[in-house]
Amino acid sequence: MIQRFIELGEGYSDIYEWMELLKTNESRFHHVCIFTSVTGDVKKLSLALILKPVGESKFTPIYFCREGINFSVEKTSKRIELVEKTLQERNYSPHRLEVKHSSFFAEQALYHQYLIGLLRLHHILPPLS
Repeated sequence: MIQRFIELGEGYSDIYEWMELLKTNESRFHHVCIFTSVTGDVKKLSLALILKPVGESKFTPIYFCREGINFSVEKTSKRIELVEKTLQERNYSPHRLEVKHSSFFAEQALYHQYLIGLLRLHHILPPLS
């Protein structure tokens, strides 16, 4: 089984693309994750949409918006409000995980491997078969 991150970007419009992927692939929906990471004094949120493989395929895509949303307890981001509203409309509850910030890793591939390991550890992603 191949489990791979597909980064969409960090901007406001990328969230809309991410939500459209969620809406148009409901038959393939597996999980949604919201990752919280800290760099310096700033908390950032990342979104991951995990879809089931298509047909006999062994490919599990994880559509990812990395660290593009600032997190504050006092003021909720409009982007995260949009995502949470979309998830509530579909009765999906996200997995929330505290993770290391991607800047801790020398390469994005290592960061993705780290996240895949955490997702397997929490039984969000199935083990390799």
